[in-house]
Amino acid sequence: AKRRLDEELRTEARANAAYEHYRAHGRMKNGRRLGAHSPPKPWAPPEVPEGRINVTDPDSRVVKGLRGFIQGYNAQAVTNEHQIVLAAEIMVAAPDFGHLEPMVDATQRELAAAGVTETPGVLLADAGFWHHQQMEHVIDRGIQVLIPPDASRRKSPRPGWDGGYYAFMRRVLASERGGELYRQRQPMIEPVFGQTKFNRGMSRFHRRGRAAVRTEWRLITTTHNLLKLHRHALGAA
Repeated sequence: AKRRLDEELRTEARANAAYEHYRAHGRMKNGRRLGAHSPPKPWAPPEVPEGRINVTDPDSRVVKGLRGFIQGYNAQAVTNEHQIVLAAEIMVAAPDFGHLEPMVDATQRELAAAGVTETPGVLLADAGFWHHQQMEHVIDRGIQVLIPPDASRRKSPRPGWDGGYYAFMRRVLASERGGELYRQRQPMIEPVFGQTKFNRGMSRFHRRGRAAVRTEWRLITTTHNLLKLHRHALGAA
């Protein structure tokens, strides 16, 4: 457990060093420097790791659930317009921030394995997945990305978030076509999690270790797809 905590501390230190360099020297597409007005405050690593490890499942983390914080994982899924799960992965980081590009990678791997050669046309995700750099990488693959910069309850932009790609995305989502596309997100993905958790009663994982939990999650999403196909066949009969 101590070795894992030390590894996480080293990883956090490298990540923060990279972020500080990006904030200090990176530039937006409009040429404006990211840290021109607010240079990043240097990150001071703690003398000892501050994290905690679950000795029965060291891979798991404390994540926020419906009833507070629990020890667990962040289950991710990508669906198409018919609520068919295209990719299902298990993440150990609780926030969705940073999981956008890995899930696109997983989706394209699954599609390629299934013999699908077409590139997805549009990616829809909620505000938690907003990650400027990862979004640009996805766009470079020829995929249109629609993600709101802010949660829907925010009435005005965050301080300093009033130009560049943030303003562009707000204009796209405020347009008739952009709004029409983005409104399709919720009925495409949310019913999948609702059906799994509440209708099928699968609200917790029964395995331990990320690899085992990933297998369990992929089994759950596979049976979801089979049930969708079965019901579709019954309706067409």
